[in-house]
Amino acid sequence: MNYGYYESPIGKIKIEAEGESIIGVSFSMESSEWDENEAVIKCKNQLQEYFEGKRKEFDLNIKFIKGTEFQISVWKALSNISYGEKVTYKSIAEKINNPKAVRAVGGANNKNPIAIIIPCHRVVGSNGKMVGYAGGIDKKEYLLKLEEKNG
Repeated sequence: MNYGYYESPIGKIKIEAEGESIIGVSFSMESSEWDENEAVIKCKNQLQEYFEGKRKEFDLNIKFIKGTEFQISVWKALSNISYGEKVTYKSIAEKINNPKAVRAVGGANNKNPIAIIIPCHRVVGSNGKMVGYAGGIDKKEYLLKLEEKNG
């Protein structure tokens, strides 16, 4: 397992890799020893480009090492949301052919292990309002405004 940290405009981001695959991107307060590999460095560079408004799609190997089959189906659906687009929890539930699982989609969204790269911040309530974000609503709003500005 390899680790690295990226100082973003919205706080420190911890990047975790297993071999060539990114397995975790999360907001972090910790600062443990770094053990970067090529995958971590590539992710840091792409996050930098994203925050500069130069990158709209990530080109990284992603691997889900935790999560139920349902959660992974939600995370895969999230990865198909385009830059700057907003969708609802209901639309994700429909995409995974489970239209009554709106709350479960919200729970899976909250457990997304690869923030920003798997864009759970692009999911909003059915009324278009900001609801829930594991990193905090302020971070979600920042990411959506960044994408709106650079879209």
